[in-house]
Amino acid sequence: MKAFYLRKNSSLLSCSVALIAANLFTFCSEKKEAPKSKPLVAKVWDSNSEFMLHDFEVDSITNNIKKIDANYSVVPIEAGKALQVDFKKDEKITGIEVIPKVTLDAAKKYSVVFDAKSVGDRSTFISVVVKNKAGNAMQKIASIHPNEFKSYYLDISVQKEDVDSGLRDTPKAWKTDAIQMKINGLLYETDYSKLASISFIKKQGLNDKTILIDNIRIVENPERDPNFLKGIVDKYGQNAKMDFPIKISSDEELKKIADAELKSLAEYTLMPDRSKYGGWKDGPKLKATGFFRTEKVNGKWALVDPEGNIFFSIGIANVRMANSTSFTGIDYTDDSIKNRDPEDVTPEDSKGIVAIPNKIRKTAYVDNKLRNDMFIGLPSYDDPLANHYSYRRESHFGPVEHGETFSFYRANLERRYGEEYPESFNDKWLEVTENRFRNWGFTSFGNWIDPAFYDRNNLPYFANGWIIGDFQKVYSGVDYWGPMPDPFDPEFERRAKKSIDVVSKEVKNNPWCIGVFVDNERSWGSPNSYRTHYGLVLDGLSKDKNSFLKQEFMKILRKKHQKIENLNAAWETDIASWEALEKGVDYKKGKKFGEKMIADFSVLLEAFATKYFQVVHDALEKKMPNHMYLGCRFAVWGVTPEVRKSAAKFVDVFSYNYYKEGINKKYWEFLEEVDMPTLIGEYHMGAPDSGLLHSGLIHAKDQNERAEMWEDYAYSVIDNPYLVGCHWFQYLDSPLTGRAHDGENYNVGFVSSTDIPYPPMVKKAKEINSGLYPRRFGDAATKAK
Repeated sequence: MKAFYLRKNSSLLSCSVALIAANLFTFCSEKKEAPKSKPLVAKVWDSNSEFMLHDFEVDSITNNIKKIDANYSVVPIEAGKALQVDFKKDEKITGIEVIPKVTLDAAKKYSVVFDAKSVGDRSTFISVVVKNKAGNAMQKIASIHPNEFKSYYLDISVQKEDVDSGLRDTPKAWKTDAIQMKINGLLYETDYSKLASISFIKKQGLNDKTILIDNIRIVENPERDPNFLKGIVDKYGQNAKMDFPIKISSDEELKKIADAELKSLAEYTLMPDRSKYGGWKDGPKLKATGFFRTEKVNGKWALVDPEGNIFFSIGIANVRMANSTSFTGIDYTDDSIKNRDPEDVTPEDSKGIVAIPNKIRKTAYVDNKLRNDMFIGLPSYDDPLANHYSYRRESHFGPVEHGETFSFYRANLERRYGEEYPESFNDKWLEVTENRFRNWGFTSFGNWIDPAFYDRNNLPYFANGWIIGDFQKVYSGVDYWGPMPDPFDPEFERRAKKSIDVVSKEVKNNPWCIGVFVDNERSWGSPNSYRTHYGLVLDGLSKDKNSFLKQEFMKILRKKHQKIENLNAAWETDIASWEALEKGVDYKKGKKFGEKMIADFSVLLEAFATKYFQVVHDALEKKMPNHMYLGCRFAVWGVTPEVRKSAAKFVDVFSYNYYKEGINKKYWEFLEEVDMPTLIGEYHMGAPDSGLLHSGLIHAKDQNERAEMWEDYAYSVIDNPYLVGCHWFQYLDSPLTGRAHDGENYNVGFVSSTDIPYPPMVKKAKEINSGLYPRRFGDAATKAK
């Protein structure tokens, strides 16, 4: 296992190339002895067997590191020198970039390894982005620990078995003390032997952060453990190869923990300042309408509960079993289980357990041995816990497109509470979950909860609907979750009405329902470039007259320009006729967009979004007039100003999923202009001491710091005058082997796969929520008196 260096005729070149703290630079010398004064933290890559630079050369660094809105310097440390990188807070990408001057052996496997520590008492969450000369990029993330140097590595040699595993990221493939950085995105097999750049960046932070980096090197990977993916899941769905604080080892232990919690929950009392609906009963009394609504109170937006109390929605999303299943690697030759009703309004990832008839189970076969070998204790089909098998007819992406699934979470609920009658453990789960939420001080559920909660009238909730169907589609170029529906297609409107009709019948005009989310993280486009900003328009223009969207675009353009010559003059084009435009023009590549063309694109994009929100709004207004429309939960990577402008005409509350360390000012400046109440629909942090194979989209170093980071985020929302709520995603951890929908295997839950709450998160929840209303609206109480 060697760090990379150049050889010629088996002899070391006198001018060698070494990696240094986010940059590669050339220095000339004779072969150097490995530094003994700066031993590596990671044992697998012994410093005595590696060729690397011992000290940082100031001139070489200055000549080669590119700053990305960050400062850096060479500073003394106990054993020599290190590179200090200062990351700035706010939404900017900040850090440093290296331009390598080496080509690796494409036949070998490598990792980028470095030693680092965070300055101060808290860790620093960073990304390391490796790009090759073909334009591909791999981004991996980690939380840099404070107080002492630790080694971190990112394997840049993704292999077929990694992708075929169906995991968002895999466990360590060899023994090492180094901390494995985790993928941000998806695993792909890509050749990184021709490196273009390596960047150490921080995408966003609530505070300025500083790290020290030392001993950066490229090393050849050790041999993989051939069984590193085998037998990683025990019968409880836990990591079989790792110990962690809340790991259980027997049914008796699980039952004992459950009994102790049930006793404590039976003794709790509600937080004293809460109303029936969880509003602030000690605050000012506002108009009571019998349903939830919004109002601005002393310059701060607020929700108002049905009794007229100020209400702030702090809760947890995805409280359901639908995402608790994971593919087992088994499928069936009997295809009848794959049949689906074309009029169904529920997507696959929102469905609960799908019962598998015995006649179909008899046709089972191993479809993915790699996955099937991961499990140690899956129950047999005649086991009492076999009712927790299910079937997923499609996945969003991954090597397994469909197949058998199993829910360890459901099975563990049955182990915890028993089964006095069919599904009695589920009824107990509903009760315990509500008691937990109220005990922990949450005021509501978030999006995506089991509809069984709807009529229990114990906790305010948000209903959810999806508009799926066989209508025409439009692509924005930023289509992570798939293309957009064509809102001008009559089938879209029919399906919207059908979906909302189903939701209205589930809600039954219940005042405990705060409002309705429809759809989620739609691919509206991104303002990063004209082609992604106006991708929906460009795709629409490329279509022919059979497209409903194209027909609408033609109406708008004809009305504005009257003659094709006028359009050509404005767009600086030479389109032969309106008929030629109607047949389709493709400006997705190789076209510079003028100012007047962009102005028209903006009008067309707003027309698209306006139609979408109007269709949904009108359907809700007809079927659920007493409940607020909370939009489609925008993803910050997929929304534009035109879309926000359109949404503002129809939604009662804006909603965003915002996976950052907290709410900063710059991105959210638009709220001052639109002056609308806004809700954070998703965010989370995770940590590696849970047994899970990935910590999620934002990392903490451990569960205690995870709770502290959650506190930072929650307070940044509570202190923002436009934000009226925030919903943690999600209630339970992802399955260890990844949720069936897309392989996410994150430590994002308030509870584990064994339904055990994480103590630091619960403790922090009570601290935050007990002071929620005085912190948010304390001035309102003073003025009310």
